[in-house]
Amino acid sequence: MTDPEYMRLALAEAQAAAEAGEVPVGAIVVHQGRILARAGNRTISACDPTAHAEIVALRAAAQAAGNYRLPGAALYVTTEPCAMCAGAMIQARIARLIYGCDDPKGGAARSCVAVFDHPALNHRVQVSPGVLAEECAGILQAFFASKR
Repeated sequence: MTDPEYMRLALAEAQAAAEAGEVPVGAIVVHQGRILARAGNRTISACDPTAHAEIVALRAAAQAAGNYRLPGAALYVTTEPCAMCAGAMIQARIARLIYGCDDPKGGAARSCVAVFDHPALNHRVQVSPGVLAEECAGILQAFFASKR
């Protein structure tokens, strides 16, 4: 599958999160062409501030792989990860992050801070931003417009 095809799966997770009343962010973890995990935000339903789509997907992927490290894996997420999620990707040794739209208020890949670029880190994550960016931003905009 291609990056846009995987991102469409992440968008489906974001849509499911929106339908559950969660902020619509979706994530997919892929390793060697196999989807290890998929998730949407669950912070509200789980009463857990760490239950971002990326964290939920990383936890499930680690369980599926039988290892807390996921070398060679790619994480697709509909919006730029926050610092917590970026840190979790580094800890999991994710090889590649592919995300949809930038998050100018909290993005930690490039918008607010560039966590992955810190020179002291011993692991590098390849970042590919902007995959289906308009669709990814659109689902967030529609969700928040419906809350006003």
